[in-house]
Amino acid sequence: MSDATLVTLFLVGLLGGTHCAGMCGGIVGALSLQASAGRGAVSIHLAYNAGRILSYVLAGALAGAIGYAFGNILPMQRGLYLFASLMLVAMGLYLLGATQTLAFLERGGQRLWTRIQPATRSFVPVRGPAQALPLGMLWGWLPCGLVYSALTTALAAGSPARGALAMLAFGLGTLPNLLLAGLLLTRYRNFAQAPTTRRISGLLVLGFGCYGLFNVWRTLSA
Repeated sequence: MSDATLVTLFLVGLLGGTHCAGMCGGIVGALSLQASAGRGAVSIHLAYNAGRILSYVLAGALAGAIGYAFGNILPMQRGLYLFASLMLVAMGLYLLGATQTLAFLERGGQRLWTRIQPATRSFVPVRGPAQALPLGMLWGWLPCGLVYSALTTALAAGSPARGALAMLAFGLGTLPNLLLAGLLLTRYRNFAQAPTTRRISGLLVLGFGCYGLFNVWRTLSA
């Protein structure tokens, strides 16, 4: 996995993070309301997001291990990379409102989420980072098409460590959006969900996916 792939995942997280702000806006808004005004809000949001990104890293390590077990053969490696690029294309189209394919995948992830979500009640109300960190770790498993798109890249990373690193890069990309959504509340959420914002983000993520498809075609043509 190249440095360019990590940069791409970071940018996908950053650009597609407007989708995250829309999906997770409710919980981060609740964190802000539960934090004392001007006291502890930043540390609570940092702890929550640290937990969320840690869950992404663990999922990335698992995906990388699966990819390592089944992807040692060159054609399989190319197939995984092709799948990852197609998922980015689907994510870009999803942000543009041109397809609901990833919404279907998100509904598929609801089975796992219905088992995890009850555990989140143990950490609310959030009074400090000690509750926010495990809450974020649980919310990191919320069904999200953007996360699934990034996980396909982790699947093609070649090892658990590289898969974890891939999802770390992605998670750090989503961090600015979620922090802004939490600290600026409704104002930023309205911006993130605006049609123009989603179109620009969708086009850029779509571009990354098309670039990946071009690389697959170039490799096969060589």
